[in-house]
Amino acid sequence: MKLSSAIASALATSLVLAAPSHAAKAAAAATPTVREAPLRAHLSFLSSDMLEGRGTGQRGGDLTVAYLEAAAMTAGLKPANGASFRQSVKIAGVKSAPQDSKVVLEAGGKAQSLAFGKDWVWGPGDAQAAHAMDAELVFVGYGITAPEQGWDDYKGLDAKGKILVMMVNDPMPTAAEPDRFGGKGLTYYGRWTYKFEEAARRGAAGVLLIHTDASASYGWSVVQNSWMAERFQLAGGKSGAGMEGWMTESTARGVFAASGQDLDKLRAAAESRDFKPVALGAKVKGETRAEIRMIDQFNVAGLVPGTDPKLKDEVVIYTAHWDHLGKQGSTGDTIYNGAVDNASGSAGLLAMAQEAVKAPAKRSQMFLWVAAEEQGLLGSAAYAASPLWPAAKTAANLNLDSLNFVGATNDIGTKGSERTELGAMAEAVAKSMGMKVAPATPDLAGGYFRSDHFSFAKSGIPAFSVGGGSEYTKDAEAGKVKAKAYGQRYHQVSDEYDASWDLSGMVQQAQFTLNLGRAIANAAKMPAWKAGDAFGKIRAGAQ
Repeated sequence: MKLSSAIASALATSLVLAAPSHAAKAAAAATPTVREAPLRAHLSFLSSDMLEGRGTGQRGGDLTVAYLEAAAMTAGLKPANGASFRQSVKIAGVKSAPQDSKVVLEAGGKAQSLAFGKDWVWGPGDAQAAHAMDAELVFVGYGITAPEQGWDDYKGLDAKGKILVMMVNDPMPTAAEPDRFGGKGLTYYGRWTYKFEEAARRGAAGVLLIHTDASASYGWSVVQNSWMAERFQLAGGKSGAGMEGWMTESTARGVFAASGQDLDKLRAAAESRDFKPVALGAKVKGETRAEIRMIDQFNVAGLVPGTDPKLKDEVVIYTAHWDHLGKQGSTGDTIYNGAVDNASGSAGLLAMAQEAVKAPAKRSQMFLWVAAEEQGLLGSAAYAASPLWPAAKTAANLNLDSLNFVGATNDIGTKGSERTELGAMAEAVAKSMGMKVAPATPDLAGGYFRSDHFSFAKSGIPAFSVGGGSEYTKDAEAGKVKAKAYGQRYHQVSDEYDASWDLSGMVQQAQFTLNLGRAIANAAKMPAWKAGDAFGKIRAGAQ
């Protein structure tokens, strides 16, 4: 790629600001200390208009990868993929083409009048441009098979060639079973991604999820906007069903009624272990079409080799996603800079790496910037599918996403760490820094399953995302107001870098992550999952 002289100059200037001086290298301390100056320099550049919002499949994304690669070399990291810092991530861009499709949903022998976007949305889960459909609809409740819960919504159903209609979330706790499926919290069985995966494993022709604002935790407009635009999925490897999509609750109610079924009664029945799949007497018929393009993106990975003759064969991985939403639209401000989400995490990793190389730990440490998180954790999923380091020898993954731009805190977020021995280690590290771990709260929205660390957890690797604290040391109430206001800028063009930001909280978060990573890297053994955890069983099976 040829860069303009202005872009090349900006890259060089930012790298010089971020690079450790010769004096700093010579005076390296035993405990690496994350510095604000390089973190701020990287944050400023990564979120600048020059990188155009770091969009997947866009020029800004290519520039970002080049910058991270150069910065990793400058920091002194070693290539993690042979002689390369890059790991290819093959992605398919998929845009449904309802205008070119001839597909209809029939219920009770009559075609339903459904408008794409308004009533339902769909697209291929296998990156194929066309699918001929003649498939029966079957309601499968929550679409969950969970042996450890004694739960099976399929009960012998041959799902091959069928369109499975199901609810999102997981079964509600009861007075008799207050902790089933995580109690008030959401398990992975409740995530829509699991629903699609399970249907594909069973050979289903398609999946239609029933949307409600309460169950999805967002309105139909979020679904509508996402599925009417280009979406991305990993190319090759495991693929989804030929039709994956959603329908509004009112659409589902109409389809069920036309089929002689009562949606509310079936949903109530689906709360019981005795539920059995119900054929709806409805079909999807015709042909769906989509526009497909193939994109080659990259994860960027660098190493700090370990010092212990045996333990260096094991690794601690720090991650942050480098992508954001790129450029969209044609008028006004078209750049989604993503300063907090997630130029901050990417910059934090660079600042951490710069210090980690000065004092290696017993185990190796990998700094991994993953692609396409905003498109469904695709970069981390690609890494998990083809890891640069064996999963069985990966001690832990610590992820950084959207760092604290408000100011220093007395606490630190470690939600998800309690599933493993990382929880106790995090508490000890926080205490050593004069901090405390923020109290755990029920994971109502399934946050543990929505960030890049989850790709590692699915491979059996102890993993969580280090969150910012909320007990601000300076003007606590004003800090909470400022943090809450970010919700209005999240995924908006207004998520831009502000030179007046107090980055003490961001530095603190990065320092905690590095300290915890080093504690793991120097420990006598790799951390384990708590007894009975589903992901711990994956780890046990891999060893």
